Amino acid sequence: MSDDLFSVRMRASQYGDHLSGAERLVRAAQAEAVAAQLVGRALHHEKGAADRIQVTLEWLAPGEIDSARLPDLRTIRVDDFRQGRCAALQLLKKTGVAPRAAEAAMTSLAAGAAPGGRSMRGAMLVDAASGARLEKDQARGVRASRMDLSASAECVLRKGLARLGLDNLHVREALVLAGKVITTPGIIAELCWSDDPSYIAGYVASPQLGYVRLTHLKPVGEPCGGRAFFVRSEALDLQKLIAHLEQRVVLFDQVGRLEGEISWGDFDG
Repeated sequence: MSDDLFSVRMRASQYGDHLSGAERLVRAAQAEAVAAQLVGRALHHEKGAADRIQVTLEWLAPGEIDSARLPDLRTIRVDDFRQGRCAALQLLKKTGVAPRAAEAAMTSLAAGAAPGGRSMRGAMLVDAASGARLEKDQARGVRASRMDLSASAECVLRKGLARLGLDNLHVREALVLAGKVITTPGIIAELCWSDDPSYIAGYVASPQLGYVRLTHLKPVGEPCGGRAFFVRSEALDLQKLIAHLEQRVVLFDQVGRLEGEISWGDFDG
């Protein structure tokens, strides 16, 4: 039993609004300590302490776990969030997302994509042609869940990110989540920036581009952010796609290329 894997998931809220979420895939012997660590994150968030924390531990059968390779990572330096959002629009266009769909998603993220201008608990599911939102619950959205790094891949990743000055939880967790999202059949791209007021970087990810980190996607202090998953909705089985995102277990055991920072003017796609 000590070698079995558990999915440990934490979701936290404050005054009814989403505050924080995180998850790990860990050995049974680590599960208690990791659960406590995730609870600590919710109690010491920069927006304040959570008043409701839900922690779920779920045993995973060995046959349920798929292995995969993380996407390649590169960082594009932009002057400010306006240039960053222009760059994100251009990147999304390269993936096949229509400009009106990209702009609609960006407007929603900047304003707060949940009802009342609040942050969503999950991600928007956006038609890549029309920009229409496809998730049934616009407060919850859809979630990419049940994914993590193997111990060996985490070691390699952290060493590589440290050389680039990027070894932090924001980057590591976002890279893993983006890896799960862009390997989901039917999803062509993801756009994300954090709703943490002090974290201003974000990214565009896709199967062909990998994970493209943009140094500015919001102004300092802006409390809104989130994720948009872009799909081609024609002949798409949404229930199957959402089940893949939320239920398929992926353990990333290989690390992609980690490239140094370049300016937006030098990016050639």
